[in-house]
Formats: sequence, structure tokens, C-alpha cells
Amino acid sequence: MTSKPHARWQIAAALLSSAALFYFGTGLAPIAALTWLAPFPVLLLATRVGGWTAAGTAFGAFLLGTANMWAYQAHSGDEPLWPFGASIDVGMSLVFTFAVWLFWALARRRRTLLASLAAPAAWTALLYLIATLNPMGMMGSLANDQGDAPLVLQTASWAGMWGVEFLVLLPACAVAAMCAPGASRLRTGVVAAVIVALSLGGGALRLSGTGGPTVRMAAITQNAGYHWGPELGTARGRALVQEYLDQISAMPDGVQLVVLPEAAFSAKEEWPAALVDPMRRAAKARGAAIVVGFEYYDRPGRHNYDYALAFPADGSAPARYLKHHDLVSPPGRDLVFVPGAKVPTGLVICGDTTFPSPSLDYAAAGSRILAVPAELAVPPGTNDEGGWQHTRNALLRGVESGQSIALSDANGSLMLSDGYGRVLGEARTGGPAPFTSVVADVPAGPGQTFYTRFGDWFAWLTLAMTVAGLAFARLRAAKRPAPTADTATRTAA
Repeated sequence: MTSKPHARWQIAAALLSSAALFYFGTGLAPIAALTWLAPFPVLLLATRVGGWTAAGTAFGAFLLGTANMWAYQAHSGDEPLWPFGASIDVGMSLVFTFAVWLFWALARRRRTLLASLAAPAAWTALLYLIATLNPMGMMGSLANDQGDAPLVLQTASWAGMWGVEFLVLLPACAVAAMCAPGASRLRTGVVAAVIVALSLGGGALRLSGTGGPTVRMAAITQNAGYHWGPELGTARGRALVQEYLDQISAMPDGVQLVVLPEAAFSAKEEWPAALVDPMRRAAKARGAAIVVGFEYYDRPGRHNYDYALAFPADGSAPARYLKHHDLVSPPGRDLVFVPGAKVPTGLVICGDTTFPSPSLDYAAAGSRILAVPAELAVPPGTNDEGGWQHTRNALLRGVESGQSIALSDANGSLMLSDGYGRVLGEARTGGPAPFTSVVADVPAGPGQTFYTRFGDWFAWLTLAMTVAGLAFARLRAAKRPAPTADTATRTAA
């Protein structure tokens, strides 16, 4: 493999090109098409240089690409730059580096087809392991970056987000492998093209579905920036209840589901009358179910409980859901549905959407809609930065499990989407108005998917492909060494 001075410009060009493509193709406002192109310059370089050079260039390109997150991480409460943001950025860069190294090791042994499959498999498998072990789950991956590409996202309905991760990397790996000296171009190109065609063709077929009955949904939040709801025992807390009631009463006719943000209110009582009684009356008056995020401060027990209260449309007693994935609040275990809803509607809260479950569990139990109170932890004045990424992560869960999403984020974005990943209503929070709201008619999701039934089978398949790739990479190279780019050029001449 060449590492001569005349190749230095190729290394710099590959590093900067991939870094720029990652910068604009990932992050808080990604251009989905660029995500597919971003790995290619580094992978192409890997067919022409040594392993250390390929790995170092891959690491540098991906790490520079994460610069699109540094300013956000610097003031994020959920993902502070030090140490968590930096750990995430470096960790993801190392995952990409490993995938490129495996690609290099296989391509130099002329294992062209395996290189094109094992590299995206390695990326996917390691992300799966990280997501499984990480108490915060997974958000902000390449699958998340495809949030405005419903055709691509349909792969998640049968392979989970892991299928999307693999699919996005596959074309770049296949084309780069076909450019390697001594490559098996026809076989590699045909296999990659068939996989991509079947995935996108199946996605197009799924998008032709109509879903279930239409439900008029609304999401509302006050524009107060990051806050952990005012206590209901204060004048401000009681006034905010009335302000939300006024917003609900002003909703268009026919609204059947209203979602307020996470921790919209707090109290030292488990069932505060100042919230429960007025919301029950409002739900009955409007004939709409109301979902409210509520933080209960159990001072004697020294615990906080992050709840979602679901007030039925008939004004009866609310149901209560406790957030399943929380590092502060004791975690819940039960699935809770909106009582009396004509279309089965499950409750989840914010960080629950960074994990496949409980969304998958709800789908298996018959849910067709997920109501999601949420709150991003960033300071006032920066509330719209992470909104897109956060809502698209929830949208991805909806595609995986065949459920529509009604999400209200107090410090990001409001989103209403169908079970196929199409956004039908969206609004950023903030601005001069006291409240932001969005209303849309949304078909209920189609319900259980292949992924709901069979879980992370594809993630395990990528683990097997990664192990196979490592095994072949360690095999002795052929007696005749793989030609370098310089050798191939001289031979062609």
C-alpha cells in the first residue's frame, strides 16, 4: 500500500471531504442525502493506503464532523460537552474507525463483497451493543439523521433502526470496495444493488398503506424555555393550569387527543386537586383525552416521580404512567393506555423514545398511537436547537412499532406524525407568543410490524457478519499479495 509523499494530498482531501459531508449530513439539522456520501472519501482512500493511515483518517474525519454538535453540547443539560458529549463524539468516531479498518483489512485481501457488507455491519453491531449497555439509550445516529426520509425509514419496520444504519452505509462501502485493486466488481455491485433496491422498494410499498382511522390530535406547550413545571401550590402554578385550560378550550372542533409537555406541573401531592379536577372537567367539556406531564415530589421518600396523567374524554378518573427510562425518577414498569380512547393510545415520556421499548411493548399490546410528553434540557433562548433530532428519534420509534406519534416538547418542537414516519404537523417552541400549539388529522398507525414480532434479529445478524469479517481479515493473505494502487497503474500501463 502506498504512503508516498504524492499521496498526502489524497489523505488530506479524503479527511476534509468526509468531515464536511459528516458535518452537514448529521447532527441537529442534517441533509439526509449527504449522510450516504460522507463515508465514501475515507473508504476510497482505504483501498490505496496502509491500515494506520486509513484508521487515522477515518477517526479524524468523523470527529471533525461532530463539530456540528459541539456548541449544542456546550450548554445541553442532557448531553453536556464534558464529559458526556466528548465521550459520545470520540466513541462514535472510534466505531467508525473500526468499521473503516475492517473494510481496509478485507479489501486488501480481495474479499470485496465481504468488505462491503462487514464494514456497515461492524458499525451497526457496535452501535447496537452501545445502545444496549448505555443507560441513556441511543439518539443522534445515522438512522436519526434520516428522519425526513420516510422511504428510507421504512426499513426500521422490519429491521429496526439497525437496518437503517446498515442501509445508509452500504452503498458507500460497496462502491469503494469496487474501486479497490483486484475487486470482484460485478458480484459486489449486484448484491449491494439488490439489498438497496429491496429495502427501498419495500419501503415504497409500505408507504402506500393508509393506516388506521384518523384522529385529530393537538400538542400544546408554553414558551417558557427549559423549566421543570411550577408547583401547583403556588399562584404561578394555579395560573398556568388556567392558561392551559384556555388553550385547550380554544382548540378546533373535533380534537380527540391533546398532549402537554413533560413535567408541565409539579406538586408534593400525588393527586393534586388543583390539577386533576380542572383537567377532568376540561376533558369532558371538550370530549377529548388530555395527557399531561406531571412531576410528583415525594419529600418524605426523597424521590421524584416523572408521571404522565391521561384524563379520559368522559371526565372520569385519570390513568397514570411512570417513565420507564429515567436516571433520576424511580423507573416505571407498567404499560398505561389512555382510558376509553377509540383508538388504543399508549403513554411514554421523553427519554423512553431513546430505547426500542416500551414502544414495541405497546405495539404488541395493541397500541396504534403514542402520546409523548417531553422536555429538552437546554437553557432558554436555545430551545429550538435539539428539537428536530428529538422529534425524529420518536418518529423512528413510531415506524419501528407501527404507531403514530403525538409529541409535545416544552423546549424543542411539537410533532404529530403517522405510523409511516410522515410528519403531518410540526411547530418549534419559543417565540413571542405565550404558547405554541399544533393540530393535525393523523391516521392511526398500522400496528404491529415485523420488527415488533421478531425484535433485534438484524442487529444479531450484523454481529455475526462482523465476526465473520474479523475471521477472514485474520486469515493469511494470498501468496500473491494484493496489488497496490501504484502496481495496478503500472500494470495497466
